[in-house]
Amino acid sequence: MAEQHTPRSLIVSLYGAYGRAPDGSPMPVAALIRLLAVLGVDAPSVRSSVSRLKRRGLLLPGRTAAGAAGYALSDDARRLLDDGDRRIYARTEPKLSEGWVLAVFSVPEAERHKRHLLRSRLGRLGFGTAAPGVWIAPARLYEETRNALERLELSPYVDLFRGDHLGYAATAEAVARWWDLPAIAGLHEEFLAVHEPVLRAWRTALAEAGPADGPQKSAEDAYRDYLLVLDSWRRLPYADPVLPAELLPDDWPGRRSAEVFAALHELLRDRGAEFVRPFLSEG
Repeated sequence: MAEQHTPRSLIVSLYGAYGRAPDGSPMPVAALIRLLAVLGVDAPSVRSSVSRLKRRGLLLPGRTAAGAAGYALSDDARRLLDDGDRRIYARTEPKLSEGWVLAVFSVPEAERHKRHLLRSRLGRLGFGTAAPGVWIAPARLYEETRNALERLELSPYVDLFRGDHLGYAATAEAVARWWDLPAIAGLHEEFLAVHEPVLRAWRTALAEAGPADGPQKSAEDAYRDYLLVLDSWRRLPYADPVLPAELLPDDWPGRRSAEVFAALHELLRDRGAEFVRPFLSEG
């Protein structure tokens, strides 16, 4: 899961990291092609993926100030990226006292395709299954859930509630039924297997770089490594609802994977921006 870097996913990650111009100006097509080439994506794949994102209403064609062809984020795309930021870059530890949000839905048989869409969307938002037609998530996901259901026109089929778990099983036991914790742990372990060595390599390179020699890793290296770690990580806060620590095993790998991503973000994002900036200014 974590390491399937498709062209479309990498384009979304690129816009999320470096393509949100405050004035809404488009990213030049030439820049998209050259920046994705660094990651091994060829020009036809970039153009095909951009076309699909355009059809989905996420990218809008336009011209840069210099008159070059490009694509800007739609309002919907910006909202999706803003929602994603709150998960991807979250730093606060969740508390059990914050409670839960419940989604209870009923879909007429004649519209059963919407039932599948609802289940799929709630699962992608990080909800677990408490009972048939009853889905549960940490209460902090309420606003994002409400926005997503309204955007997909699914809100007429759903009732949302907030509350506490009062029993009868211990909440930690119930959580292990509501979510597939071993599968989620496996995703974190996959992430760590790939990106923890990258963090070690960067720390070693930065520690060994002398003032006379200059950095052993370039801005292009930083851009490449950052976009790959971001593209892997941004799925994890959706697969994993990030439950309070007291409900998880002591050796839960999600804590370490969050630390690794935060450290790579701190080390690489701005260094990667140095590589990206000239491509954007050419448009």
